[in-house]
Amino acid sequence: MYINCDMAESYGNFKIGDDQNIIPYVDACNIACGFHGGDPLTIWNTIKMAISAQKLIGAHPSYPDLVGFGRRHIQMTNDELYTSLIYQIGAIKSITETQQGKLHHVKPHGALYNYATVDVNSAHIIAQAIHDIDIDLIVLAPAASELEKAALEKGLEVHIEVFADRRYDAMGRLAPRTHKHAVIKDADDIYQHYQNLLQGFALTIDGNLIPIKGQTVCLHGDHPFVIDALKLIKKEHFG
Repeated sequence: MYINCDMAESYGNFKIGDDQNIIPYVDACNIACGFHGGDPLTIWNTIKMAISAQKLIGAHPSYPDLVGFGRRHIQMTNDELYTSLIYQIGAIKSITETQQGKLHHVKPHGALYNYATVDVNSAHIIAQAIHDIDIDLIVLAPAASELEKAALEKGLEVHIEVFADRRYDAMGRLAPRTHKHAVIKDADDIYQHYQNLLQGFALTIDGNLIPIKGQTVCLHGDHPFVIDALKLIKKEHFG
């Protein structure tokens, strides 16, 4: 599995994550599009670093929720959601291409990602927007989700995503962040969960291991110990 990370989430004076020091340890960079985080200069500079380091670049669109960091469900009409996605993905694609790079994938952020896992309508709107921008874009989605189904129906390639710094529920879905055990807080525990994921198993909030499949694994750029965890993972693979 290749490693992806959500980044470019700083906004003005509000600094989130350490993109410069994360990029060497990951394979793909999911770039915030300005709706949950990411101001134009932060987005530009993060894409520039990613291109220089020859990393895959993805758009990371969100509900319009700067205050809640995109982790609150926002009620939107179909047209509002569709056009907001065209706006966000289009911006990242344009900035990437202006710097002679190529947009590789799209991964919805936060509440939008979670809602599209189970909501057919949202999943189809997201898939339609990605399809209309560039049918060659890859969609990152959870296994057996409505988003995966909708993307495949539109002829889009899907990479199934799993999370090294998050626990799951018994049904194989991400546990909500409101649960006290949803986020794996220790770098060593993240590393151990990553090893489980490589073997096809995910850790649940009950402490059990359940079968899961994935082609790419995410570590969140705003996690306080993401670099420590990534160093452990890279040491395992590359010495």
